[in-house]
Amino acid sequence: MITRFEDDVVISGLGRSEVGRRLDRHPLALVRDAVDAALADAGLTLADIDGLSTAPGPIPGPPMGYTVGGIEVLTELLGLRPTWFTASPETMGHAGPIIDGALAVSGGLCRHVLSIRANWEGTHRKLLAEGALTSPGEGRRVAGRSEWHAPFGAMSPANWIAMQATNHMETFGTTREQLGAIALNARANAVRNPGAIYRDPLTMDDYLSARMVSSPFGLYDCDVPCDGAVAVIVSHIDTLPDLRRDPVRIEAVGTAMSERFSWDQGTMIHEPMVAGPAAHLWTRTDLTPADVDVAQLYDGFTFNCLSWLEALGFCATGEGGAFVEGGGRIALDGELPLNTSGGQLSEGRLNGFGLIHEAVIQLRDEGGDRQVRGKPEVSLVSTGGGHPGGVLLLTR
Repeated sequence: MITRFEDDVVISGLGRSEVGRRLDRHPLALVRDAVDAALADAGLTLADIDGLSTAPGPIPGPPMGYTVGGIEVLTELLGLRPTWFTASPETMGHAGPIIDGALAVSGGLCRHVLSIRANWEGTHRKLLAEGALTSPGEGRRVAGRSEWHAPFGAMSPANWIAMQATNHMETFGTTREQLGAIALNARANAVRNPGAIYRDPLTMDDYLSARMVSSPFGLYDCDVPCDGAVAVIVSHIDTLPDLRRDPVRIEAVGTAMSERFSWDQGTMIHEPMVAGPAAHLWTRTDLTPADVDVAQLYDGFTFNCLSWLEALGFCATGEGGAFVEGGGRIALDGELPLNTSGGQLSEGRLNGFGLIHEAVIQLRDEGGDRQVRGKPEVSLVSTGGGHPGGVLLLTR
């Protein structure tokens, strides 16, 4: 009999700070709010936490506002001395800290792992523009993968993923209107979410007439830089009597890498690093795509989301455009309710942890006006936007 680490763990606590476009709050204050909420949710205290995980950690180069530092900063903030910890930019997508934490719990290194992701990109950009912050490394010689992108002015994932979207359009006939259906669905769900940043209704005319960012991506194909933090607690299943509420199970994970670690050296018909974890997920469970009641798929750009739909088997390669066309299938009352919080396109870019938060909320039947009917039993969440991806299959 195969031993699965997923059988040993549960998601026991969930917390989210205030989220906003530019909150002008210190990012560590947002982290503390999210941590306190997660502890209260689980019925635990900081004294119970013996594991700590985050990403991307203290990365080199300009900080850009999507990290508040690594383990050193968090242990000082929280006064923790964990028996196990990790922080890495190279992990299984944004779900990596949670998967790593689950492995540590199953392996007996700790009992309760606190996983944190914080972002203050909105305020950070404002402070840079005002001159209140300086960006270290300006004027440096580019290195690594940037050496191949910078000479062509391709300095953003918007440029790199736009190439893949364009090739998908040329190969399979995918249209901007089909990508727009993903953006419109996200906004329709965000209208029902009081915690979302953008809640004004969005029409197809609005989508098509918005300024272009990197063809074929317009403004509403791109996610929303913001400030906010999410904390998730992963606990050993033996601690259930100590927990405040019924937890969510991790049914299976997908972590495999099946293609090159590159934005532009693969097939160019899907976002890189989705095929491996998507295929791997279904080898670790008896469930199938048909069993999924609600999906939270990474939407740094609309095309990312479409790539995940195809890779995970909700439709065949090349049929993602037809699957989302018109938005009926992915609507809140459709066959695959998608990104029910508004996703990163409208709720805000919480670096994948916002999608994980929403996946748990839906299984708890706590979505309010955006709750999927019928008490969903199976929720799938994918994270990763061009670097190694990760997938979590969660169950009630």
